[in-house]
Amino acid sequence: MAAMYDVVSMGESMVAFEAQSFGPLREAEDFKKWVGGAADNFIIALARLGFSCGWFSRLGDDELGRFIHRWIRGEGVDVSRVKIDATKPTGLFIVERRSAESNFKCYFYRSNSAATNLCPEDVDEEYVAQARVVYPEGILLYASESARRAVERLFDVAFKHDRTIIFDPNLRLTMMGAEEARSMVIPLMQKATYVLPGADELMKIMDKPDLDAAIARAHGMGIHNIIIKAGAGGALLAIHGQETRHMPGFSLQRPVSPMGAGDSFVGGFTAGLLKDQPLETCVRWGNAVGAFCTMAYGPFHSCPTMTELQAFLAGKEEVSR
Repeated sequence: MAAMYDVVSMGESMVAFEAQSFGPLREAEDFKKWVGGAADNFIIALARLGFSCGWFSRLGDDELGRFIHRWIRGEGVDVSRVKIDATKPTGLFIVERRSAESNFKCYFYRSNSAATNLCPEDVDEEYVAQARVVYPEGILLYASESARRAVERLFDVAFKHDRTIIFDPNLRLTMMGAEEARSMVIPLMQKATYVLPGADELMKIMDKPDLDAAIARAHGMGIHNIIIKAGAGGALLAIHGQETRHMPGFSLQRPVSPMGAGDSFVGGFTAGLLKDQPLETCVRWGNAVGAFCTMAYGPFHSCPTMTELQAFLAGKEEVSR
């Protein structure tokens, strides 16, 4: 039997070009290049914590695709199931820095990317079945019809093999209307083991004006394990049949950028699950890894090792990079 993986994820990875000065993008002249995408931010956070990880997608047969492939492989993640697609380019986005208060705006150039060619046949059942945890990236649902079917196929395979499914709906109303998004996302939320939306996201998906009503509606639909990300505010643990609990975040004196912090949170939470921690501890780990993430520009660049995470959680180390 081939090696078991702790986690396998599928998603779109793009190359980001981040302005190195503040102000409108038209004024920026210097850019830093890095890899960005929800599934790879998540998987790199876990690889740095010492877990055995695999990631797959489609990349263009171009320099940006080669950069992504090399980077993710260099983080110790298996990329053996990645398809190189010569028919479409690798997607990219450009990051505008808006102010010194950690604000940014992203301009995406992804509508014709190689990842939009992802299809159900790209999901290798034997490969996925080797993983303890499976992460299907929500953003792919809005990318194309075939990518949506690939996500649904990944859910079906993970469900068939009784794997833990971690699902961040990553609602993108710039890519799709709310009604259509709901019709796709809710059935997948019902299949997922843990759903990790933001508060606004859950209210939009459940079409409710306040969070308690949104949680109640989700629980009523059979979506039982919900962890609501609240950024610096921490997270809410909303488990069916239990009182909703707020788990405070970690306050940092000088966060640099919130880019990728939500994905890092999901990575930290999943690390706790893989180590058989109680759910409260999993959320605390998520909050801590999310806090680490904010200490550098780029979505995963300051994610910790397990030793660093444990030292921080024990109060022995400030997050200070």
